[in-house]
Amino acid sequence: MSESSDNRGRNVRRVRPFLEEFEAKPFWANLREHKLTAQHCKACGKFFTFPPQGSCPHCLSTDYEWTQLSGKGKVYSFVSYHRAWHPAYEGKTPYNVSLVDLDEGPRLISNVIDCPPEQVKIGMPVQVVYEDNDEFTLPKFRPVN
Repeated sequence: MSESSDNRGRNVRRVRPFLEEFEAKPFWANLREHKLTAQHCKACGKFFTFPPQGSCPHCLSTDYEWTQLSGKGKVYSFVSYHRAWHPAYEGKTPYNVSLVDLDEGPRLISNVIDCPPEQVKIGMPVQVVYEDNDEFTLPKFRPVN
């Protein structure tokens, strides 16, 4: 895991997603190709909730496929942070953590970027954008005009 320094010069671990979880590997691999995907149950036809998991939260079937999503959605809820919850976030405040209802149905936790936190609104239309890092890609969202 990579490290950075906080404002006092102490080494801190950077926040990193759990890339090696079996169920989540396809999700992270698809994001590297700039494809937002979700698990879609073949038994009941519903999308899984995030994070990726081994069985359908609706019917408990383990028969699913990864389906590409449009990346369009609306902000369901959000919170704005004005203090860093972890030293790796020092200097990045304020920022928001948003729940985005994707048009296809799943809800994803992420950030709305290119928008001051005080302008994020419930019901705001958003579109996925991809933040490439050395080891992984994160889905972020940008307001749609």
